[in-house]
Amino acid sequence: MTTFVTLTQEEASQLSHEILTRYGYSRPHAAAITRNIVAVQRDEGHSHGLYRLISCVETLRRGGVSPDAVPRIEDTAPSVVRADANNGCSLLAFEQARPLLLDKARTNGIALLAINNSFHFSALWPEVESLAEEGLVALAMTPSHAFVAPAGGSRPLLGTNPLAFSWPRPGRDPFTFDFATSMVARGEIELHRRAGKSIPDNWAVGEDGLSTTDPEEALRGAMLTFGAYKGSALSMMIELLAGPLIGDVLGHETRPATAENSGRPWHGELLIAIDPHKLLGDTMHYHLEHAEILFEEVLAQGARLPSQRRYEARMRSKETGINIPEALYQELTMLRDAPL
Repeated sequence: MTTFVTLTQEEASQLSHEILTRYGYSRPHAAAITRNIVAVQRDEGHSHGLYRLISCVETLRRGGVSPDAVPRIEDTAPSVVRADANNGCSLLAFEQARPLLLDKARTNGIALLAINNSFHFSALWPEVESLAEEGLVALAMTPSHAFVAPAGGSRPLLGTNPLAFSWPRPGRDPFTFDFATSMVARGEIELHRRAGKSIPDNWAVGEDGLSTTDPEEALRGAMLTFGAYKGSALSMMIELLAGPLIGDVLGHETRPATAENSGRPWHGELLIAIDPHKLLGDTMHYHLEHAEILFEEVLAQGARLPSQRRYEARMRSKETGINIPEALYQELTMLRDAPL
């Protein structure tokens, strides 16, 4: 049975910041990474929460991220912002480009942010949710390393290629979803491996191309897309929009950082922000309230809205603290305290 350790949000943030700065991340990068992963952990997103500190340190040790890179933000067109992360973490690039993206969306009705040359490991929903909290409709996507076989194939070619969307709701938390176009995020398989648990037989195939329930075999083989050809098509769309369209690479042209420093883990991210007021003018409030009918009808059937569980977890964390598995907490404290 898994036992948990409870931390306040401040304790979780301090632990994250101490680990990141101890191993060489600059304070701006450590702060941006901490804000993201603590928010995800607060919402009980275990695969992208504090657990990700381990890969942040490992990637840095293997030369896969520039820990003190200064993003270069460019105003390239009336509705376009570019952010060159300079092989640094994508999160700081997003935070520094966000004010200009907001300004352009409010001025022109729509704006795009292209983040290039970035190390991306994190959940996308905090980014789109932060834009929806400003009254914008937001979409984000990024390719990742070739871990996933296209539908009908058996070898890794596509990334897990997540897609995130957020819709502003008057007086309520935004409607937000964030999911991989693979059956699950790769982190979920890694967590099953760490816990010694099997995985469902529709998540991945082994190196022989056959379905497997062994997470070790799955990590050596290929993950599967959700919805067969539909998920595969969406994954390919994300590869194109957040790759060649913004002047960046395809997922299979990247490689995770390795102990031999031979990896190339940097790629792109595309965000789209839309201002409903520019589309609707004085009728915007009517149409946003009209949209609430859809959410009400979903709930009336006893169904759950995407993001509903996260917001419930957020409230629990505010009341009782942030819970992480005791084994992970011990691993993180050892990482913080071990001699360099």
